[in-house]
Amino acid sequence: MTIAYLQLALSMVLTGINVVVGKLLAEALPVPLVVFLRCVLATAVLWPLARRMDGPVAVPRAVLGNLALQALFGTALYNAALLAGLRLTTALEGGLVLATLPAVVAIGGALLLRERLPRRQWAAVVLAGGGMAAITVARAAGGADGSAFGNLLIFCGVLGEAAYMLLARRIAGRVPVITASFWMQAFSALVLAPFALPWAGEVAALAEPRIGGLLVFHAMTASVLSLLFWYAGMKRVPAGMAGVFTVFLPGTAALVAVTLLGEAFTLVHVAGFALMMGSVAVATWPRRGGNA
Repeated sequence: MTIAYLQLALSMVLTGINVVVGKLLAEALPVPLVVFLRCVLATAVLWPLARRMDGPVAVPRAVLGNLALQALFGTALYNAALLAGLRLTTALEGGLVLATLPAVVAIGGALLLRERLPRRQWAAVVLAGGGMAAITVARAAGGADGSAFGNLLIFCGVLGEAAYMLLARRIAGRVPVITASFWMQAFSALVLAPFALPWAGEVAALAEPRIGGLLVFHAMTASVLSLLFWYAGMKRVPAGMAGVFTVFLPGTAALVAVTLLGEAFTLVHVAGFALMMGSVAVATWPRRGGNA
């Protein structure tokens, strides 16, 4: 179980690091081009990986349609909104906004899938809202370099990722994970191609080792390694317990943003961080029994 815990934690740590990496890439390249190239690189790696680990898989047409929607919301919208938002706001605040994901998924499940929302899930929603309010207050008070509009864009990305997770429940177990990921990345590349092509001339910036290396790291860790680590850990850890490890995402994003980018971590950010972590813990901590 220790190895499984480490795999889950590493998956979320890599995701948190990529908040900062995404910000650096968004400052160097047009957002549509970054997301498109990330999808192309991930597809090139996932195709042989899926063939080797999953073997030939006949994916039903209905499942392909669902995967296309997951790609649209969970890959294209999420990444485009995240990177666009990170051009305006700080990586620190971006990571905190991403911590609202468990609460948003809980609300989506209640509204769209008619799932019962226990009291503690409502508590998680309130805590997440308090965390968002705290970082907004910090920005308005001039104690941070964030942006309300940038944070809003990242929250739109959270909505896209939540839609992806809810759609994934419809086809859970019908397609192997790596095969499903390959199709989602391929569909995403097709969706993003028309938006990326006008910026094709900017590819020359990848000749700079720093930018090219960041893009490869971004694609391989966010779209391949994080996925493999997460599902490897999920094979041995109950879903409820696995959700607890999402605390590593905003925690890592905040740590890297403060130490490497020198972003200010104000007292209001401390309050927002505490509320966000409380929200994630309340939303994902496994229940001992009952629905309270």
